[in-house]
Amino acid sequence: MAPAAQRPQPPTDTAARSAVEVLAAAGIRRCYTVPGESFLELADAIDQHPEMALVSTRHEGGAAFMAEAEAKLTGVPAVAAATRGPGAANLAVGVHTAMQDSTPMIVFLGQAETDRLGREAFQEVDLTAFYAPITKWSTTVHRADRLAETTARAIRIATTGRPGPVSIAVPGDLFGQRVDRRPVPRPPAAPRPPLGGDDRDRLADWLARAVRPVIIAGGGARSAREDLVRVAERYSAGVYAAWRRQDVFPNDHPLYLGHLGLGAPSAVLGALADADAVLVVGCRMSETTTQGYRLPESDGRTRVAQIDVDPGQIGAGRDVWFGAVADAGKALRALAGAPVRVSYRDWSRARRVWVESTAIPPGTAEHRSGRMHPWSVVAGMREALPEDTLITNDAGNFASFLHRGWWFRHPDTQLAPTSGAMGYAVPAAVAAKIAAPGRTVVAVAGDGGALMTGQELETAVRNGAAITVVVFQNGLYGTIAMHQARELGRIAGTEISGPLDLAGYARALGARGATVHTREELVKALAEAVASDLPTLVDVRTDPEVISPTATLSDLLGEQG
Repeated sequence: MAPAAQRPQPPTDTAARSAVEVLAAAGIRRCYTVPGESFLELADAIDQHPEMALVSTRHEGGAAFMAEAEAKLTGVPAVAAATRGPGAANLAVGVHTAMQDSTPMIVFLGQAETDRLGREAFQEVDLTAFYAPITKWSTTVHRADRLAETTARAIRIATTGRPGPVSIAVPGDLFGQRVDRRPVPRPPAAPRPPLGGDDRDRLADWLARAVRPVIIAGGGARSAREDLVRVAERYSAGVYAAWRRQDVFPNDHPLYLGHLGLGAPSAVLGALADADAVLVVGCRMSETTTQGYRLPESDGRTRVAQIDVDPGQIGAGRDVWFGAVADAGKALRALAGAPVRVSYRDWSRARRVWVESTAIPPGTAEHRSGRMHPWSVVAGMREALPEDTLITNDAGNFASFLHRGWWFRHPDTQLAPTSGAMGYAVPAAVAAKIAAPGRTVVAVAGDGGALMTGQELETAVRNGAAITVVVFQNGLYGTIAMHQARELGRIAGTEISGPLDLAGYARALGARGATVHTREELVKALAEAVASDLPTLVDVRTDPEVISPTATLSDLLGEQG
């Protein structure tokens, strides 16, 4: 027997490279980050891997929003990475967005070195505890040889059941340690349970017998759009899109009845309020979608059934008459093929109510000197942009005009945070353009949200992501100003500087910039932006007085006067 010193040693690799092999094998292609000293080897391993790309951003919040947006668009997790305390804190906003939006994400957090943990080392925070409430699973790895295994488990957790983010904190000294090279752990394919035959027959019979059946479709049904259309047509059911999931069903279909968003007109909600059967598919029945947990009605005359891939979501938002744990696509395909007879229901009146709510009101094209009406901005977008434009939209009162006025006719054309996080639109657009370079991608934001993460335009320039950013600049934190005016009769802290030269700001970051004051100028600027090979910011000067589609700021202040 050969002496121990002469025996062949197993090949080794760094813990970081072993983890990156797991990521690549799972189809993960990008990591978004602000590089930090506590994960040097991880960033290097991603950058050197032939199947992965390291995208360096200008702020960790932008990195997390980018990872969330890519995963929401593609269905495949992306990685967000940050260093300990400050970096992890900055990253948290996008991770919370992924949690509320049911978006798979893998988060690596560099931590203080092993021998310094627990001693309030430089920037040390208990990252497992910090991230536990905003992730599906939060853990700290304490052994280098367990990092690949933990990464595989994280991918499985992020992509099964209700998808969501997971976080792995790793002491900085572990990434570079040598570990034995082993077969790459491959996370198993996410189980997608079918709808059982008895469940299918029960639901099919219930929908067929209903007088006014309605479907509420959420993000879980986005990949089953054609099947959703087939079921709606098969059972002659009206369809509502859940909060900021407007692309789940073609808006130009005669069975589409509207969007369950903030400030939804009461007339648009009428068909839902009158429904005797409501089928909820791939939707967690959030506060906004249910209009403050009011709809569907709980008066006993409306039966609600819910289909969701995660048993924990069945009946979580409200009591349901029947729940089925199943993949949305498989369930909808089964329902479409059920052997039942269905009577025709006429939804033309409810459909007409929604269509009328989306119409640009007359008289908005001509407005106060130098300021555009928000409705006129949406009208200009409708005129200039392709129907299949991918819209990323921020939080803010400007969005109520976009939600009503823009029709989502094509699949995968909306990326928007149900968490209501400001600063989402610009980084989300950057990631969407990187992941789908052939798409027309337009970010829509207010000046508040745009200036939270607008510096990611430089990331877009550096990565050749020719996005268009439309900014409704009204010099106001509009949503909060509206609440203040309505509840208090005055505003405080919501007037921000303006007008600012946001076009000049964009040019300083290497992008193109244009300032517009009229619809004609906007249409021209958008046409040029879409044709350009550089990112473009279009600064639209809008009227702060027009606070929502149904109110002016003066009216709200006067009501409390």
